[in-house]
Amino acid sequence: MSDPDVVDDVVDETVGDGPSRHRQWWKRARRIVGALAAVLVVYYLLTLWYVDRTGNSDQARPVDAIVVMGAAQYDGTPSPQLAARLDHVVELWGEGLAPLVITTGGNQPGDRFTEAESSSNYLVDSGLPASVIVEVGGDNSYDSLRAARDALRSSGGESVLLVTDPYHALRVRLISQELGLTAYVSPTRTGTVVGKAELWREIKEAAGISLGRIIGFDALLSLTG
Repeated sequence: MSDPDVVDDVVDETVGDGPSRHRQWWKRARRIVGALAAVLVVYYLLTLWYVDRTGNSDQARPVDAIVVMGAAQYDGTPSPQLAARLDHVVELWGEGLAPLVITTGGNQPGDRFTEAESSSNYLVDSGLPASVIVEVGGDNSYDSLRAARDALRSSGGESVLLVTDPYHALRVRLISQELGLTAYVSPTRTGTVVGKAELWREIKEAAGISLGRIIGFDALLSLTG
C-alpha cells in the first residue's frame, strides 16, 4: 500500500509546480515576441534608410532602355510631378545613355489619354524622336514594369534605367529585379513631392517594401490590389 504522506507530498509538489511552469512559459513567450518585434523594427528602419539612400543616389549609365514611371496627367498634359520625371528623361536621353525610351501608365475612367501617351507626347515636344519611344500601359508600378519588360525583351533588351521620384526609386528597382531585369535608378531632382510629404511617402514605401521583399512584390500586389 502507498504511504498517504508520500502521496500527499507528490500532489502538493505537482500542484505547486503548475503556476510556476505557467509563469515560466509566459516569460519565454514574451521574450520571444519581444525579440521578434525588435528584429522587425530594425528591419523596417533599415528598409526606411535604404529607401532614402536609393532615392538620393544616381545610377545613370548606358542601358538598353530608359523607363519613366507614370503619374497623373490632365487631358494629355502631364502633372508637375510627371513633367519633372520627363524633363529628367530628356536630360538622360541627351547624354546618349539608351536607344529606347519606354513610357508607362494607364488612365482613369473617362480620361482621353493614358499616362504613357501624355508622356510620349511631352517627350516628342521636347525633341525626342517618336521612333525611339514605346508606350506601355499599367494600373500600378508592377503591371507597368512587367509590360515594359515584355516590350524591351521583344527587342532583345534586358537592362533599364528607371526614372521616378526619389521615394519611389527603391520599389521600382526591386520590382524590376524581381521581373528579371537588370535595373538601375536615376531619380528626378526637381520633383514636386518634397519635405514632409516626401518623408511620409518614404515611410509608407518602407512599409510596403519591407513586406514585398519577404513575400514578393507580385504577392504584395495580390494582397493590396
